[in-house]
Amino acid sequence: MSVAIPHESAISAVRFDPDLVRRLSQLGPRYTSYPTADRFTEAFRVGDYLQSVSNVRTRGARNSLSLYVHIPFCENLCYYCACNKIVTKNRSKAETYLTYLKREIEMQGKLFAGLNRVEQLHFGGGTPTYLSDTQMEDLMAHLRRHFQFADDQTGEYSIEIDPRTVDAERIHSLRRQGFNRISLGVQDFDPEVQKAVNRVQSDEQTLGAIAASREAGFRSISIDLIYGLPKQSEATMAQTLAKVIQASPDRISIYNYAHLPHLFKAQRRIADHVLPDPETKLRMLALCIDRLTAAGYVYIGMDHFAKPTDDLAVAQRQGRLHRNFQGYSTHAEADMVSVGVSAISAVGASYSQNEKTLDAYYERIEMGELPVARGIALSSDDLLRRIIIQMLMCNFELSISALELVHPITFEDYFAPELQRLRQMEKDGLVAIGSDWITVTPAGRLLVRNICMVFDRYLTSRTAVAQAIEPESHILVQAPPRPRYSQTI
Repeated sequence: MSVAIPHESAISAVRFDPDLVRRLSQLGPRYTSYPTADRFTEAFRVGDYLQSVSNVRTRGARNSLSLYVHIPFCENLCYYCACNKIVTKNRSKAETYLTYLKREIEMQGKLFAGLNRVEQLHFGGGTPTYLSDTQMEDLMAHLRRHFQFADDQTGEYSIEIDPRTVDAERIHSLRRQGFNRISLGVQDFDPEVQKAVNRVQSDEQTLGAIAASREAGFRSISIDLIYGLPKQSEATMAQTLAKVIQASPDRISIYNYAHLPHLFKAQRRIADHVLPDPETKLRMLALCIDRLTAAGYVYIGMDHFAKPTDDLAVAQRQGRLHRNFQGYSTHAEADMVSVGVSAISAVGASYSQNEKTLDAYYERIEMGELPVARGIALSSDDLLRRIIIQMLMCNFELSISALELVHPITFEDYFAPELQRLRQMEKDGLVAIGSDWITVTPAGRLLVRNICMVFDRYLTSRTAVAQAIEPESHILVQAPPRPRYSQTI
């Protein structure tokens, strides 16, 4: 689809309106996909995935691939964590996992032979640096045997690291192995907050990893933070933000902690009374926006900030920004092939997810087949709504005429109920509706999920949203452990 470049006004600074956020914040999907993963079904099997690949082969264009590799292991448990991980100090489990992972990579490589040029690679987890340097070297060599990789200047090759698991030498080694973007899990610099979530990480470890990444020549350095953690306050958040701004990463992601101990066992170790109340969280959110924008960072959307010169900010200004399971991305047309336990692929008009447990994952590969456990084939209506949600999430603006040019609909008729709901949001100050454009206002950017939910035909009520809460199956670029559904505050 040709994309209308957003107006300059559509990419203006976010405006924090506490009364609006307080009044309208609600549970909602993060829309790393549409339909969201809770709509995947076991009726979609490996044969459906193979058909999707076949459709990609016959559609004509040969787009580059985005490749995701899931490493599920962690040495220690972070109490806030809501991702699919395996906490173990038994390193032999990683050896076994790699044996099966390489077999899946080989199967996927053969399947995409002739259209397997990779321009985007991401290692997520878990903790990818749980693997030893030798294991990572061997795995990268295996990937290159089965996929063609663009050169270092063209490709975006990223990895999530835990600064507690690496030293400067390891970071330089990761750069030599081909990674050119790096994301550091930090969450908070305050020692008491770190103790409360069982993730004690010194300033020296974090800042040393950033310095080593710069020395090694990484093109982009990203930091992940969370607000709403136990023992956090405005004062501790201000101190953390000051250290982050001083470190000057290229991208910063700040996520709201959603406390759901009934869903995530690890969170039961966090007592309710040590958590900041909603009003404190609201003030912390305001503080984050104020300090980061004052420091020159651009609000990309959905918790993400970037320097104006960063590729994400440039792509947003040019209308090329995309959102998928790797968060915000500059590779809008890439099919995403994901390998590893619980990994989710987006190929053609389909999503598919691998088996979620190691035993089931290993069993399927032993049978000589891809470990697809569930997924969904997108209808024409799904594809249309996915484009709309993408445009709103990424550009904060939608061109009606551009959409009608590609799809055989009259927008006003097809989306009459949605427009009626949007007009109420217009009264609330979230959107501006023109004859050709729907634009998210600066005040509405923090509530963009509310707007996108209007176009989500799978959501019939707020109750349905609450009942659909499901943890992320795996955590990709720019995203620390979090539930698929969360509130703005």
